[in-house]
Amino acid sequence: MKANAGNAAGIQKKKMQGYVGFSNYPNQVHRRSVKRGFNFTLMVVGESGIGKSTLINTLFDTKIFPDREEMPPSAEPIKGVDVTSMSADIQENGVKLRLTVVDTPGFGDSINNEDAWQPILENIESRFDAYLAQENRVNRSKISDNRIDAVIYFIKPTGHCLRAIDIEFMKRLHTKVNLIPIVAKADTLTARELELFKAKIMADINYHGIQIFKPVSDEFDDPETVSDNREILSKIPFAVIGSEKLVERPDGTMVRGRRYPWGIIEVENEEHNDFIKLRQMLLRSHMEELKDSTDMVLYENYRTQKLLSMGHVQDNNVFREFNPLIQLEEERRAHEAKMQKMEAEMTAVFQQKVQEKESKLKLSEEELYARHKEMKTVLEKQRAELDDKKKRAEASVRPITPMEQHPTKGKKKNIFSGF
Repeated sequence: MKANAGNAAGIQKKKMQGYVGFSNYPNQVHRRSVKRGFNFTLMVVGESGIGKSTLINTLFDTKIFPDREEMPPSAEPIKGVDVTSMSADIQENGVKLRLTVVDTPGFGDSINNEDAWQPILENIESRFDAYLAQENRVNRSKISDNRIDAVIYFIKPTGHCLRAIDIEFMKRLHTKVNLIPIVAKADTLTARELELFKAKIMADINYHGIQIFKPVSDEFDDPETVSDNREILSKIPFAVIGSEKLVERPDGTMVRGRRYPWGIIEVENEEHNDFIKLRQMLLRSHMEELKDSTDMVLYENYRTQKLLSMGHVQDNNVFREFNPLIQLEEERRAHEAKMQKMEAEMTAVFQQKVQEKESKLKLSEEELYARHKEMKTVLEKQRAELDDKKKRAEASVRPITPMEQHPTKGKKKNIFSGF
Protein backbone atom coordinates (compact mmCIF):
# COMPACT_ATOMS: atom_id res chain seq x y z
CA MET A 1 0.00 0.00 0.00
CA LYS A 2 2.84 2.38 0.87
CA ALA A 3 4.61 1.50 -2.37
CA ASN A 4 1.53 2.33 -4.42
CA ALA A 5 1.15 5.64 -2.58
CA GLY A 6 4.80 6.46 -3.28
CA ASN A 7 4.41 5.66 -6.98
CA ALA A 8 1.31 7.80 -7.22
CA ALA A 9 2.93 10.75 -5.45
CA GLY A 10 6.20 10.80 -7.44
CA ILE A 11 7.11 10.72 -11.13
CA GLN A 12 9.35 7.92 -12.30
CA LYS A 13 12.15 8.57 -14.76
CA LYS A 14 12.52 5.98 -17.48
CA LYS A 15 15.35 5.48 -19.92
CA MET A 16 14.27 4.80 -23.49
CA GLN A 17 15.82 2.01 -25.50
CA GLY A 18 15.50 3.69 -28.87
CA TYR A 19 14.34 6.72 -30.85
CA VAL A 20 10.62 7.46 -30.62
CA GLY A 21 10.33 10.92 -32.13
CA PHE A 22 8.90 13.32 -29.58
CA SER A 23 12.29 15.05 -29.35
CA ASN A 24 11.35 16.56 -32.71
CA TYR A 25 8.51 18.49 -31.10
CA PRO A 26 10.51 21.76 -30.81
CA ASN A 27 11.04 21.63 -34.56
CA GLN A 28 7.29 21.24 -35.04
CA VAL A 29 6.68 24.26 -32.84
CA HIS A 30 9.32 26.18 -34.79
CA ARG A 31 7.66 25.39 -38.13
CA ARG A 32 4.23 26.35 -36.84
CA SER A 33 5.55 29.57 -35.33
CA VAL A 34 7.33 30.54 -38.54
CA LYS A 35 4.14 29.87 -40.48
CA ARG A 36 1.95 31.94 -38.15
CA GLY A 37 4.44 34.69 -37.43
CA PHE A 38 4.90 36.63 -34.20
CA ASN A 39 3.44 39.70 -32.53
CA PHE A 40 5.48 42.11 -30.46
CA THR A 41 4.19 45.29 -28.83
CA LEU A 42 6.73 47.84 -27.69
CA MET A 43 6.07 51.12 -25.88
CA VAL A 44 8.50 54.03 -25.83
CA VAL A 45 8.24 56.74 -23.16
CA GLY A 46 10.29 59.89 -22.93
CA GLU A 47 10.34 63.60 -23.56
CA SER A 48 9.90 65.00 -27.05
CA GLY A 49 13.16 65.21 -29.00
CA ILE A 50 14.98 62.68 -26.83
CA GLY A 51 15.41 60.26 -29.75
CA LYS A 52 12.55 57.74 -29.46
CA SER A 53 11.71 57.59 -33.16
CA THR A 54 15.35 57.45 -34.22
CA LEU A 55 16.16 54.61 -31.83
CA ILE A 56 13.17 52.49 -32.94
CA ASN A 57 14.02 52.98 -36.62
CA THR A 58 17.62 52.06 -35.83
CA LEU A 59 16.66 48.97 -33.81
CA PHE A 60 14.56 47.45 -36.58
CA ASP A 61 16.58 48.92 -39.44
CA THR A 62 13.44 50.20 -41.11
CA LYS A 63 11.27 53.30 -41.16
CA ILE A 64 8.79 52.50 -38.42
CA PHE A 65 8.34 56.16 -37.47
CA PRO A 66 7.98 58.58 -40.37
CA ASP A 67 10.03 61.76 -40.51
CA ARG A 68 8.64 64.34 -38.14
CA GLU A 69 7.19 67.44 -39.69
CA GLU A 70 8.61 70.67 -38.40
CA MET A 71 5.98 72.55 -36.43
CA PRO A 72 5.72 76.28 -37.09
CA PRO A 73 6.52 78.56 -34.13
CA SER A 74 2.90 79.70 -34.01
CA ALA A 75 1.58 76.13 -33.59
CA GLU A 76 0.18 75.27 -30.20
CA PRO A 77 2.06 72.54 -28.32
CA ILE A 78 0.37 69.29 -27.36
CA LYS A 79 -1.47 69.64 -24.07
CA GLY A 80 -1.18 66.63 -21.80
CA VAL A 81 -0.02 63.14 -22.74
CA ASP A 82 -1.31 61.41 -25.85
CA VAL A 83 -0.97 57.67 -26.50
CA THR A 84 -0.68 56.64 -30.15
CA SER A 85 0.31 53.38 -31.80
CA MET A 86 1.48 52.29 -35.21
CA SER A 87 1.96 48.78 -36.61
CA ALA A 88 4.21 47.37 -39.29
CA ASP A 89 4.69 43.90 -40.77
CA ILE A 90 8.39 43.18 -41.16
CA GLN A 91 10.15 40.01 -42.28
CA GLU A 92 13.64 38.63 -41.68
CA ASN A 93 14.92 35.32 -43.09
CA GLY A 94 11.37 34.12 -43.73
CA VAL A 95 10.17 34.96 -40.19
CA LYS A 96 7.26 37.41 -40.09
CA LEU A 97 6.83 39.87 -37.25
CA ARG A 98 3.84 42.12 -36.60
CA LEU A 99 5.47 44.98 -34.72
CA THR A 100 3.35 47.51 -32.85
CA VAL A 101 5.09 50.56 -31.39
CA VAL A 102 3.16 52.67 -28.88
CA ASP A 103 4.35 56.26 -28.56
CA THR A 104 3.56 58.72 -25.77
CA PRO A 105 3.94 62.27 -27.16
CA GLY A 106 3.62 65.00 -24.58
CA PHE A 107 5.10 63.03 -21.67
CA GLY A 108 7.38 65.25 -19.59
CA ASP A 109 6.91 68.28 -21.86
CA SER A 110 4.70 70.32 -19.54
CA ILE A 111 5.81 72.62 -16.77
CA ASN A 112 3.57 70.70 -14.36
CA ASN A 113 4.07 66.97 -15.00
CA GLU A 114 1.95 65.79 -12.09
CA ASP A 115 0.02 62.63 -13.03
CA ALA A 116 1.72 62.58 -16.45
CA TRP A 117 1.98 58.81 -16.08
CA GLN A 118 -1.80 58.35 -15.62
CA PRO A 119 -2.82 58.17 -19.35
CA ILE A 120 -0.03 55.66 -19.98
CA LEU A 121 -1.07 53.49 -17.02
CA GLU A 122 -4.71 53.60 -18.11
CA ASN A 123 -3.73 52.54 -21.64
CA ILE A 124 -1.76 49.55 -20.33
CA GLU A 125 -4.58 48.47 -18.02
CA SER A 126 -7.18 48.90 -20.77
CA ARG A 127 -5.19 46.44 -22.89
CA PHE A 128 -5.20 43.96 -20.00
CA ASP A 129 -8.97 44.47 -19.58
CA ALA A 130 -9.57 43.90 -23.29
CA TYR A 131 -7.60 40.64 -23.20
CA LEU A 132 -9.44 39.51 -20.05
CA ALA A 133 -12.79 40.19 -21.73
CA GLN A 134 -11.75 38.08 -24.71
CA GLU A 135 -10.69 35.23 -22.43
CA ASN A 136 -14.14 35.21 -20.80
CA ARG A 137 -15.99 34.91 -24.10
CA VAL A 138 -17.73 31.69 -25.08
CA ASN A 139 -15.90 31.58 -28.42
CA ARG A 140 -12.19 32.17 -27.88
CA SER A 141 -10.92 30.97 -31.25
CA LYS A 142 -9.73 34.45 -32.24
CA ILE A 143 -8.10 36.39 -29.42
CA SER A 144 -6.30 39.58 -30.30
CA ASP A 145 -3.32 40.20 -28.03
CA ASN A 146 -2.21 43.83 -27.91
CA ARG A 147 -0.72 43.78 -24.40
CA ILE A 148 2.49 45.74 -23.93
CA ASP A 149 5.47 43.34 -23.97
CA ALA A 150 8.11 45.90 -23.00
CA VAL A 151 8.48 49.59 -22.19
CA ILE A 152 11.68 51.41 -23.12
CA TYR A 153 11.96 54.37 -20.78
CA PHE A 154 14.27 57.13 -22.01
CA ILE A 155 16.22 58.82 -19.22
CA LYS A 156 17.48 62.31 -19.90
CA PRO A 157 21.32 62.42 -19.76
CA THR A 158 21.61 64.95 -16.91
CA GLY A 159 24.62 63.25 -15.35
CA HIS A 160 23.19 63.61 -11.82
CA CYS A 161 20.49 61.14 -10.75
CA LEU A 162 16.93 60.18 -11.57
CA ARG A 163 14.44 63.05 -11.59
CA ALA A 164 11.20 62.94 -9.60
CA ILE A 165 9.16 62.25 -12.75
CA ASP A 166 11.45 59.31 -13.64
CA ILE A 167 11.07 57.72 -10.21
CA GLU A 168 7.32 58.30 -10.03
CA PHE A 169 6.71 56.91 -13.52
CA MET A 170 8.67 53.73 -12.93
CA LYS A 171 7.14 53.19 -9.47
CA ARG A 172 3.64 53.43 -10.96
CA LEU A 173 4.26 51.08 -13.90
CA HIS A 174 6.89 48.56 -12.81
CA THR A 175 4.27 45.99 -11.73
CA LYS A 176 2.35 46.27 -15.02
CA VAL A 177 5.07 46.12 -17.70
CA ASN A 178 8.63 44.96 -18.35
CA LEU A 179 10.61 48.16 -17.76
CA ILE A 180 13.82 48.68 -19.74
CA PRO A 181 15.51 51.95 -18.71
CA ILE A 182 18.01 53.47 -21.14
CA VAL A 183 20.14 56.60 -21.10
CA ALA A 184 19.28 58.47 -24.29
CA LYS A 185 21.80 60.52 -26.26
CA ALA A 186 24.69 58.95 -24.40
CA ASP A 187 27.15 60.75 -26.66
CA THR A 188 26.53 63.95 -24.67
CA LEU A 189 28.42 62.50 -21.68
CA THR A 190 32.01 61.42 -21.29
CA ALA A 191 32.82 57.80 -20.50
CA ARG A 192 33.52 58.62 -16.84
CA GLU A 193 30.37 60.74 -16.49
CA LEU A 194 28.33 57.98 -18.09
CA GLU A 195 29.71 55.35 -15.72
CA LEU A 196 28.90 57.44 -12.65
CA PHE A 197 25.46 58.36 -14.01
CA LYS A 198 24.52 54.71 -14.60
CA ALA A 199 25.64 53.82 -11.07
CA LYS A 200 23.46 56.58 -9.61
CA ILE A 201 20.48 55.43 -11.68
CA MET A 202 20.79 51.84 -10.43
CA ALA A 203 21.19 53.08 -6.86
CA ASP A 204 17.94 55.07 -7.14
CA ILE A 205 16.14 52.12 -8.74
CA ASN A 206 17.22 49.75 -5.97
CA TYR A 207 16.47 52.28 -3.22
CA HIS A 208 12.89 52.80 -4.40
CA GLY A 209 12.28 49.08 -4.98
CA ILE A 210 11.60 49.48 -8.71
CA GLN A 211 11.50 46.23 -10.66
CA ILE A 212 13.14 46.37 -14.08
CA PHE A 213 13.53 43.57 -16.59
CA LYS A 214 16.73 41.61 -16.15
CA PRO A 215 17.74 38.45 -18.05
CA VAL A 216 17.90 35.40 -15.81
CA SER A 217 20.04 32.31 -16.33
CA ASP A 218 19.05 28.82 -15.24
CA GLU A 219 20.56 25.35 -15.15
CA PHE A 220 19.55 24.60 -18.74
CA ASP A 221 21.51 27.52 -20.23
CA ASP A 222 24.85 26.82 -21.82
CA PRO A 223 27.98 28.70 -20.63
CA GLU A 224 27.84 31.06 -23.61
CA THR A 225 24.28 32.11 -22.76
CA VAL A 226 25.18 32.59 -19.09
CA SER A 227 28.12 34.76 -20.12
CA ASP A 228 25.96 36.83 -22.49
CA ASN A 229 23.36 37.40 -19.77
CA ARG A 230 26.07 38.49 -17.37
CA GLU A 231 27.37 41.02 -19.90
CA ILE A 232 23.86 42.36 -20.55
CA LEU A 233 23.26 42.78 -16.81
CA SER A 234 26.49 44.75 -16.48
CA LYS A 235 25.26 47.25 -19.11
CA ILE A 236 21.88 48.06 -17.50
CA PRO A 237 20.73 50.81 -17.81
CA PHE A 238 21.76 50.82 -21.45
CA ALA A 239 23.51 53.95 -22.68
CA VAL A 240 22.57 54.22 -26.36
CA ILE A 241 22.66 56.48 -29.34
CA GLY A 242 20.58 56.21 -32.46
CA SER A 243 21.20 57.25 -36.04
CA GLU A 244 19.58 56.42 -39.34
CA LYS A 245 22.37 57.98 -41.35
CA LEU A 246 25.45 56.28 -42.76
CA VAL A 247 28.80 57.93 -42.26
CA GLU A 248 32.11 57.02 -43.81
CA ARG A 249 34.95 55.82 -41.64
CA PRO A 250 38.57 56.68 -42.40
CA ASP A 251 39.04 53.23 -43.94
CA GLY A 252 36.20 53.92 -46.37
CA THR A 253 33.55 51.62 -44.85
CA MET A 254 30.06 52.99 -44.25
CA VAL A 255 28.56 52.64 -40.78
CA ARG A 256 25.55 54.03 -38.98
CA GLY A 257 26.61 56.70 -36.61
CA ARG A 258 27.15 60.38 -35.94
CA ARG A 259 30.05 62.52 -37.13
CA TYR A 260 31.57 65.11 -34.84
CA PRO A 261 34.57 67.41 -35.31
CA TRP A 262 36.58 65.15 -33.06
CA GLY A 263 35.52 61.88 -34.67
CA ILE A 264 32.74 59.38 -35.36
CA ILE A 265 30.46 57.62 -32.88
CA GLU A 266 29.26 54.32 -34.31
CA VAL A 267 25.87 52.98 -33.33
CA GLU A 268 26.87 49.31 -33.64
CA ASN A 269 30.17 49.60 -31.82
CA GLU A 270 30.12 48.21 -28.27
CA GLU A 271 33.08 50.40 -27.33
CA HIS A 272 31.01 53.51 -28.10
CA ASN A 273 27.59 52.64 -26.59
CA ASP A 274 25.30 49.78 -25.47
CA PHE A 275 23.07 49.65 -28.54
CA ILE A 276 24.23 46.13 -29.47
CA LYS A 277 23.43 44.75 -25.99
CA LEU A 278 20.02 46.44 -25.98
CA ARG A 279 19.12 44.95 -29.35
CA GLN A 280 20.47 41.55 -28.33
CA MET A 281 18.32 41.44 -25.19
CA LEU A 282 15.23 42.97 -26.77
CA LEU A 283 15.13 41.07 -30.07
CA ARG A 284 17.70 38.33 -30.37
CA SER A 285 17.79 36.47 -27.06
CA HIS A 286 14.96 37.55 -24.73
CA MET A 287 11.95 38.50 -26.85
CA GLU A 288 10.08 35.34 -25.88
CA GLU A 289 11.06 35.82 -22.24
CA LEU A 290 9.58 39.33 -22.36
CA LYS A 291 6.33 37.96 -23.81
CA ASP A 292 6.19 35.15 -21.23
CA SER A 293 6.81 37.59 -18.39
CA THR A 294 3.95 39.77 -19.64
CA ASP A 295 1.58 36.83 -20.05
CA MET A 296 2.38 34.63 -17.05
CA VAL A 297 3.50 37.14 -14.42
CA LEU A 298 2.38 40.71 -15.04
CA TYR A 299 -0.97 39.90 -16.66
CA GLU A 300 -1.75 37.07 -14.24
CA ASN A 301 -1.13 39.34 -11.24
CA TYR A 302 -3.38 42.02 -12.75
CA ARG A 303 -6.04 39.45 -13.64
CA THR A 304 -6.03 38.01 -10.12
CA GLN A 305 -6.43 41.43 -8.50
CA LYS A 306 -9.13 42.39 -10.99
CA LEU A 307 -11.23 39.27 -10.40
CA LEU A 308 -10.82 39.49 -6.63
CA SER A 309 -11.99 43.11 -6.72
CA MET A 310 -15.06 41.92 -8.67
CA GLY A 311 -15.95 39.43 -5.92
CA HIS A 312 -14.60 36.22 -7.51
CA VAL A 313 -13.12 33.74 -5.02
CA GLN A 314 -11.01 30.78 -6.09
CA ASP A 315 -11.45 27.35 -4.53
CA ASN A 316 -7.90 26.01 -4.19
CA ASN A 317 -9.16 22.50 -3.42
CA VAL A 318 -9.74 21.83 -7.12
CA PHE A 319 -5.98 22.07 -7.76
CA ARG A 320 -4.94 19.47 -5.18
CA GLU A 321 -3.70 16.01 -6.20
CA PHE A 322 -6.49 13.44 -5.88
CA ASN A 323 -5.97 10.49 -3.53
CA PRO A 324 -9.06 8.24 -3.03
CA LEU A 325 -8.14 7.19 0.52
CA ILE A 326 -7.45 10.74 1.63
CA GLN A 327 -10.63 11.84 -0.11
CA LEU A 328 -12.70 9.19 1.72
CA GLU A 329 -11.14 10.13 5.05
CA GLU A 330 -11.89 13.82 4.44
CA GLU A 331 -15.47 12.98 3.45
CA ARG A 332 -15.88 10.87 6.62
CA ARG A 333 -14.58 13.68 8.78
CA ALA A 334 -16.75 16.18 7.00
CA HIS A 335 -19.81 13.90 7.48
CA GLU A 336 -19.07 13.47 11.21
CA ALA A 337 -18.61 17.17 11.63
CA LYS A 338 -21.87 17.75 9.77
CA MET A 339 -23.74 15.26 11.97
CA GLN A 340 -22.31 16.78 15.15
CA LYS A 341 -23.34 20.20 13.95
CA MET A 342 -26.86 18.97 13.14
CA GLU A 343 -27.13 17.27 16.54
CA ALA A 344 -26.01 20.40 18.33
CA GLU A 345 -28.48 22.47 16.32
CA MET A 346 -31.34 20.04 17.08
CA THR A 347 -30.45 20.01 20.80
CA ALA A 348 -30.40 23.76 20.84
CA VAL A 349 -33.78 23.91 19.07
CA PHE A 350 -35.28 21.34 21.49
CA GLN A 351 -34.00 23.24 24.53
CA GLN A 352 -35.32 26.46 23.11
CA LYS A 353 -38.76 24.94 22.55
CA VAL A 354 -38.79 23.43 26.05
CA GLN A 355 -37.92 26.80 27.53
CA GLU A 356 -40.63 28.46 25.47
CA LYS A 357 -43.18 25.83 26.60
CA GLU A 358 -42.18 26.21 30.24
CA SER A 359 -42.46 29.97 29.96
CA LYS A 360 -45.94 29.65 28.44
CA LEU A 361 -47.05 27.17 31.14
CA LYS A 362 -45.70 29.41 33.90
CA LEU A 363 -47.46 32.39 32.41
CA SER A 364 -50.73 30.41 32.13
CA GLU A 365 -50.39 29.27 35.74
CA GLU A 366 -49.90 32.82 36.91
CA GLU A 367 -52.91 33.95 34.90
CA LEU A 368 -55.08 31.14 36.31
CA TYR A 369 -53.97 31.93 39.85
CA ALA A 370 -54.77 35.59 39.39
CA ARG A 371 -58.20 34.75 37.96
CA HIS A 372 -58.87 32.29 40.82
CA LYS A 373 -57.90 34.90 43.38
CA GLU A 374 -60.05 37.50 41.69
CA MET A 375 -63.05 35.15 41.50
CA LYS A 376 -62.60 34.16 45.14
CA THR A 377 -62.59 37.80 46.18
CA VAL A 378 -65.72 38.44 44.11
CA LEU A 379 -67.47 35.40 45.60
CA GLU A 380 -66.61 36.42 49.15
CA LYS A 381 -67.90 39.88 48.47
CA GLN A 382 -71.11 38.49 46.99
CA ARG A 383 -71.51 36.14 49.98
CA ALA A 384 -71.14 39.04 52.40
CA GLU A 385 -73.71 41.03 50.48
CA LEU A 386 -76.11 38.08 50.46
CA ASP A 387 -75.71 37.54 54.21
CA ASP A 388 -76.44 41.18 54.80
CA LYS A 389 -79.49 41.06 52.56
CA LYS A 390 -80.65 37.90 54.32
CA LYS A 391 -80.44 39.53 57.72
CA ARG A 392 -82.39 42.54 56.51
CA ALA A 393 -84.96 40.33 54.90
CA GLU A 394 -85.42 38.22 58.02
CA ALA A 395 -85.81 41.33 60.10
CA SER A 396 -88.50 42.75 57.85
CA VAL A 397 -90.76 39.59 57.73
CA ARG A 398 -90.76 38.53 61.53
CA PRO A 399 -94.50 38.15 62.98
CA ILE A 400 -95.81 40.76 65.57
CA THR A 401 -96.89 39.42 68.97
CA PRO A 402 -100.18 40.59 70.67
CA MET A 403 -98.26 42.42 73.28
CA GLU A 404 -96.51 44.24 70.51
CA GLN A 405 -99.93 44.99 68.91
CA HIS A 406 -101.60 46.39 72.29
CA PRO A 407 -98.93 47.70 74.44
CA THR A 408 -99.94 48.50 78.14
CA LYS A 409 -99.70 52.07 79.25
CA GLY A 410 -98.52 52.88 82.73
CA LYS A 411 -98.58 50.02 85.26
CA LYS A 412 -99.11 46.53 84.18
CA LYS A 413 -102.58 45.15 84.98
CA ASN A 414 -102.71 42.04 87.18
CA ILE A 415 -104.69 39.44 85.38
CA PHE A 416 -105.85 37.96 88.77
CA SER A 417 -107.21 41.20 90.19
CA GLY A 418 -110.84 40.36 89.25
CA PHE A 419 -111.09 37.35 91.37
